[in-house]
Amino acid sequence: MEGSIEYASDVGERRARLQLARSHGIGPQRFRSLIDRFGSAVEALKRTSYIRQRLGQDWKAASLDQIIAEGKALKAMGGRFLLLGDPEYPHLLAHTGSPPPVISVLGQVGILQKRAVAIVGARNASAAGVRMAENLAGALGVHGLVIVSGLARGIDGGAHRGALNSGTVAVMAGGLDKIYPAEHAQLAETIAASGAVISEMPLGTETRAELFPRRNRIVAGLSLAVVVIEAAQRSGSLITARYALEEGRELCAVPGSPIDPRTAGPNQLLRAGATFVETAEDVLATLPRQMQVATERPPLYGYANQLPKRPEDLADDPLEAGDDPIAKVLGSLGATPVTVDELCRQCHLSSTEVARLLAELELDGRLERHPGQYVSLR
Repeated sequence: MEGSIEYASDVGERRARLQLARSHGIGPQRFRSLIDRFGSAVEALKRTSYIRQRLGQDWKAASLDQIIAEGKALKAMGGRFLLLGDPEYPHLLAHTGSPPPVISVLGQVGILQKRAVAIVGARNASAAGVRMAENLAGALGVHGLVIVSGLARGIDGGAHRGALNSGTVAVMAGGLDKIYPAEHAQLAETIAASGAVISEMPLGTETRAELFPRRNRIVAGLSLAVVVIEAAQRSGSLITARYALEEGRELCAVPGSPIDPRTAGPNQLLRAGATFVETAEDVLATLPRQMQVATERPPLYGYANQLPKRPEDLADDPLEAGDDPIAKVLGSLGATPVTVDELCRQCHLSSTEVARLLAELELDGRLERHPGQYVSLR
């Protein structure tokens, strides 16, 4: 994959990557940009003046003592770090647009490489919705699928409970030592015994509203398909749906009563083209036979441009404005339609990268597609 991060066995490089990832202002894109530019995190950390020119003169890297302390605390909890590029790092997540440079894991690391389906939905779910999540998760587990969700109240909790016997992964918004909601502390412990609880945030990070979209992209990135059960029209579950579309995952929805606002989101997704599902067999029918990274993005549903936007800090631009691929594509687009192949040639980008960037522009309502693989700006 273009711009991928290679495995680092050297202890010094691994610690440097942790320092870089834990430094203020260094998101997934900047992390990758710095390593691409300088060849390693060790070298990137030597370029303090370069980074300060772009992020502010008060920027400084996370201290090595801080990294070592976090590592010891995580180990004491029974957990470990997975760095982007490690063989055990989740394959599907590694090939998303913004893979976390580091994730902390409690539980069974091996489960992160298995075929998985995400089940997400409303926190204030109905009893019927929670039961549906539990039953669907259990039935999918019988077929060997891991269930991924966000450990929230309602649908998430039901999905995790239904998959406890077969395997489930809980993705947290805050640090692994800050279980949220607090009443799911025992559930998280049970999940870690046979599955995994993971987070990209450092230990000690309190759960905040702005961290939920970051968590949601990981939920989608780990999964072959995302199933939405009960969600309001502007809920966080639909941010997960947006990420699913961006990453070429299958998007499924369970229908609900038109007079219940909790089912407005899934019903709207269904009208726009999401797969109608009621049983595990319905979900299984959407999945690819092999767990593989999508190289071609499927047509995006008409509802996609109405989904909540992904947070800007996940797409922090590369440090050199001239190296920003989205700027290259925008600069080559106008009102006159051009072919996708021509864009690839002009921008010197791969067809996969251009397809991903065009998908982002289409989701934002800025792109218009024409017959014959022509595109233009709206």
